[in-house]
Amino acid sequence: MPSHPANPSATPVIPHPASKQVVLWMAILGGFLTPFMGSAINIALPAIGREFSLDALGLNWVATAYLLSAAMFLLPFGKLADIFGRKKVYMWGMAIYAVTSFLCGTASSGLMLVVFRVFQGLGGAMIFGTGMAILTSVFPPHERGQAIGISVSSVYLGLSLGPVAGGFLTQHLGWRSIFFLTVPMCFAVWVLVFWKLKGEWADAKNEKFDLPGSLVYSLALVSLIFGFSRLPAMEGVYCVAMAFIGFLLFVKLETRAKFPVLDLRLFKENRIFAFSSLAALINYSATFAVGFLLSLYLQYVQGMSPQQAGLVLISQPIFMAAFSPLAGRLSDRFEAHLVASLGMALTVVGMLLLLLLKTGTSVPFIVVSLIFIGFGFALFSSPNTNAVMGSVTRQFYGVASATLGTMRLTGQMLSMAITMLVMALYFGKTKITPLLHARFLLSMHTTFLIFSVLCTLGVFASLARGRNRK
Repeated sequence: MPSHPANPSATPVIPHPASKQVVLWMAILGGFLTPFMGSAINIALPAIGREFSLDALGLNWVATAYLLSAAMFLLPFGKLADIFGRKKVYMWGMAIYAVTSFLCGTASSGLMLVVFRVFQGLGGAMIFGTGMAILTSVFPPHERGQAIGISVSSVYLGLSLGPVAGGFLTQHLGWRSIFFLTVPMCFAVWVLVFWKLKGEWADAKNEKFDLPGSLVYSLALVSLIFGFSRLPAMEGVYCVAMAFIGFLLFVKLETRAKFPVLDLRLFKENRIFAFSSLAALINYSATFAVGFLLSLYLQYVQGMSPQQAGLVLISQPIFMAAFSPLAGRLSDRFEAHLVASLGMALTVVGMLLLLLLKTGTSVPFIVVSLIFIGFGFALFSSPNTNAVMGSVTRQFYGVASATLGTMRLTGQMLSMAITMLVMALYFGKTKITPLLHARFLLSMHTTFLIFSVLCTLGVFASLARGRNRK
């Protein structure tokens, strides 16, 4: 087992002959692709629901199945990338993502679509767990924040264009066209990496893969999310209890493993890594389902078309994309925990504004609320990512990137699980009709209140990490 995982200076950054520009473009295109798909599908959910006669919880699973699969496999593939090569895993992930996107577009039932989304999540995990690690491997510390900021900006650009493109495609070509459009985009990224990106990164190539730990971790995560989807029924309680037992077993296995899939000393001995990861988990838990809820609210309650709803929702990711590079540069110059904490505080303001939504709320008010969330998220994400990746040595880049991705995806799943639970409590497994609009609004307000509390806790978690410069 490597020593001193918490010391980022133990292994100096060695410049690699690969072009920084190629790596940055790879990160930009790969970072754009998956959030574009996710935000575009959010807009298409009502159309998918009509075609397959899915209720609100069924629609939730169309989004959650992908996230659950990606979170299950992200940490194991991050470790596999450190052992066998990050570029190799990235390219396989992009190929799987392309094939499964095509299959999603051919789905003939809601169940088939959910199954294909599971396999699409596997490809997404291979992309998530390696892209940021390669970027961190190539850029030295004094340039890393800006590079990460640009990469994160592409993520938000995907989120920005997703609702608009998704709304347009759904309205004029049908929801299946969103999946089909993704296929040539994946192919373009794969060709760029194969043709232009020379070299490989496998800083833990002498280690062995921890299969028992990976299996226990994945099963515990599935049990947790499935359990949340079944609450408040007793089967949900049992699944959540089994998940916690599974995570305890995972901790026991990892502390004894010679080459653990997740070196727990990163959390025990590295304060910056631990609290930055916790802050990311809280932030995504409190923000991801906002787009899902507002997509339903704008189309069901406000009566907007998919294209109109997309144009409203674009305001949040536009501000994310615009200010992420600035936030990345700020994290190269100032303390990341201060910049990120300010961002989280602004997100709280946006969430509190969303508590005031009613049947006839004006579009400008909704847009202003989303701008607060978007600007706050931009200030949080890039500095937080820079803090995580800068707090570990090179051989942990894949694991650190995958851990951060796992916090993001687990947070997104918890966000959807909270939303699923609140919806189940307010109106159960029924379709959202005009008679249920009042109950839907109550469930949405309850969810936003929970998210506001989580964001407030996130401010303190972000501040608790302390200084990242000595």
